[in-house]
Amino acid sequence: MLASHKTKMGIDMNNLLHSFTIELRTLLSSWLPQLSADWWKRHVLDILTYQQQERVKQSRIDDLSGLDLAALLRVLDQNWYELSSQHNWPKEARNWLKEAQTIRNRWAHATAAETDPRDAYRDADTLERLARMLGVGDAAQNQIAAYKQQQLALLSPTVAPIPSLPPVASPPAPAAPTVAAVPQTTVIQDGFAPGQLVRLKSNHAKIFPILSVQPNSGGECRYSVFEDGKPTNYYASQLEANPMFVDERAALALSEFHARITALLLTAPSAANLYSLHSGRVRFVPYQYRPVLKLLRADRPRLLIADDVGVGKTIEAGLILKELQARSEIKSVLIICPKPLVAEGKWRSEMKRFGEEFTHLDGDTLRHCLHETDLDGEWPRQHSRTILPFSLFDDTLLNGKSHKRGKKTKGLLDLDPPPRFDLVIVDEAHHIRNANTWLHQGVKFFCDHAEAVIFLTATPIQMGNQDLFTLLNVLRPDLVIDKASFEFMAEPNPHIHAAANHLRSAAADSQQQAAVELKAAAGTFSFIETPDFQRVLDTLAEPDISPATRVALIREVERFSTFDSLINRTRRRDIGNFTTRKPETISVPFTDAQRDFHDHLIATAARIFAQNHGRQAVLFMLSTLRRQAASCLYALAPFIDQWLDGKLDDLGLAEINDDETDEMEVLPPGSLQAEIEQLRLSARILDPADPKLDAFRAIVRDKQALPNNKLLVFTSFRHTLFYLERNLLAAGVRVGVIHGGVADEDRRDIRQRFAQAEEQADTLDVLLSTEVGSEGLDFQFCDGMVNYDLPWNPMRIEQRIGRIDRYGQKSEVVVI
Repeated sequence: MLASHKTKMGIDMNNLLHSFTIELRTLLSSWLPQLSADWWKRHVLDILTYQQQERVKQSRIDDLSGLDLAALLRVLDQNWYELSSQHNWPKEARNWLKEAQTIRNRWAHATAAETDPRDAYRDADTLERLARMLGVGDAAQNQIAAYKQQQLALLSPTVAPIPSLPPVASPPAPAAPTVAAVPQTTVIQDGFAPGQLVRLKSNHAKIFPILSVQPNSGGECRYSVFEDGKPTNYYASQLEANPMFVDERAALALSEFHARITALLLTAPSAANLYSLHSGRVRFVPYQYRPVLKLLRADRPRLLIADDVGVGKTIEAGLILKELQARSEIKSVLIICPKPLVAEGKWRSEMKRFGEEFTHLDGDTLRHCLHETDLDGEWPRQHSRTILPFSLFDDTLLNGKSHKRGKKTKGLLDLDPPPRFDLVIVDEAHHIRNANTWLHQGVKFFCDHAEAVIFLTATPIQMGNQDLFTLLNVLRPDLVIDKASFEFMAEPNPHIHAAANHLRSAAADSQQQAAVELKAAAGTFSFIETPDFQRVLDTLAEPDISPATRVALIREVERFSTFDSLINRTRRRDIGNFTTRKPETISVPFTDAQRDFHDHLIATAARIFAQNHGRQAVLFMLSTLRRQAASCLYALAPFIDQWLDGKLDDLGLAEINDDETDEMEVLPPGSLQAEIEQLRLSARILDPADPKLDAFRAIVRDKQALPNNKLLVFTSFRHTLFYLERNLLAAGVRVGVIHGGVADEDRRDIRQRFAQAEEQADTLDVLLSTEVGSEGLDFQFCDGMVNYDLPWNPMRIEQRIGRIDRYGQKSEVVVI
């Protein structure tokens, strides 16, 4: 019976979506121009996905008429804050929009054999709610309502099916709207008819429609109802008609109230108890439980941990995992991190301290997981706890690969249903700050379909910048909807500040005034109500509070700032028991020959800059030349050799470039060859006397005389590394080199040798490294570091220092 109607259902739903598309396009065409003069760029182009933007460019689309439903729904979603403020839409309507995006994706790829009346009814109900809220035309709303009734008829064997609805293009408003009605069967006396809403007598929260009346042979009548997405049977005595408005509240005896509170505590553990205490082989460090407590108090289990370098973010993530595991069933966990952390096995070994076993995904294993997910509809259980490196995120992973004869291997974005993880942890999350990368899109996809998400980054975060917006938009797209909502949330909430000021004043009515301000803050769009909020209001309602309670309340109120529930920020100064940093600067002047050469370099760069103003590739390389010269003049000639020969690979440029610029052109134009050749010749004949190298060797000699003779040396340039290595080896120093081009196995071997005791024959006493080369490596056993050059980005300097100045450092002082 159902199978004979499946083809018609698919056609009808697609017609409904087509009608909805036309209505939504009309509404957005009216609303968006009111937001800003450049609405097309700001509120449409800039917020589309990368694939949608490419389609707009290729098809030369310049208005909403060229956008499909997926793009229109994204435009509505990304402009939700401004539009919902204007039209006073309810908060729950955002969920309907999210469901509508899923509905569009499901029916866009559905075949006639895959459709089901239960899915159709549920999807049509969501569309009806969203359409009514948006205010689409009566004809479209009537068509959706009639379609819902049709699906009820298909689900009910006692009701004759209704013919398929005709396609609707751009319907004129009817004079008298009508809704297709389901033919009524004979209603049993004191009974219910198909389509009628009923509820359980034992649970008034259970409300559902009648599908059909079940045949009976003189016994009690039974009904088939649509409950939780599937038909279920109940006897007539179990059901009653659902009244429109009934006040179900009743007075409870004190004993019954206590019983209900006890049951609630048993079924939903509170934040008053921590189940992650002593859950792993880690020392008890109080500040590492801050993220756990903050996550438990949040309205959603999503948190950005932006602690300083070396505080112990990996341990904090492990504690969160164990806490969530104690409170609910965590079947699947995905950790996404840079490749060096996978190669070093850092996350795998850290999770073993908490009794958790994780697998590592390589390219073949990841493709197997995607294939199994496509076949079975869920991620393979043997990889339910797994670690995925950044390096595997590319076009093929996300969009699949086309083969000969028209076959295609599905990508991550093609999977329906998508893989859903109970917990996703993203380490070094600042790497996803560029929204136009495969990494950003892949991480966002996993996060969109995860229950809990944790971002870890030691990158200093400044309120209001683009990077923070990008991270929070992926982490909490329901709150940080677009740039406008982010900027609004970043602004101080005047009501919260006023409430804190009232409490500080300690005036007679300060508690009442503070409560008024807090209630006003709760009415603002960006305010997130937590259990602590109601507790503070209850405390303010008490007749008199002590000075200690007042101080505690001020602290609690100030924590209601918008981003406080989203971000955990533990600084070194908040802890107070870290080692002391002892910075020392060694000034080394140029020799006369070096100064002449450097002046020649600057003059040449100025001439080239004047001739090529605005050519970013040329300007980037000129800047890089100057930085290489500041690092080491004697490494400039081989650097120019690589540049002219086109052998500067992407990884080498990533180590140099502080801003992580993508895909820079590195070959100079032919007209600049003569200038660059002259620089190379001058570099080759430079006087070999190098006072900077002499000062560096003196530092190394002094360090070798100390009980802890380990020394970590950083530079941004590989040729500087090679220059220093040659000279240290010539001086008899046991030295190793790590950069982004070193194989994973060699990195592990070099790190182990650097960590060995001085007495062992193959020990390394000095390690030369770039930032990329040492990413994910911890050297708590080393208490001395040399910056042979300084990056322009202060974030990188802090990351360098964090390799040795971190939790577990034994020395009281680290020398930098």
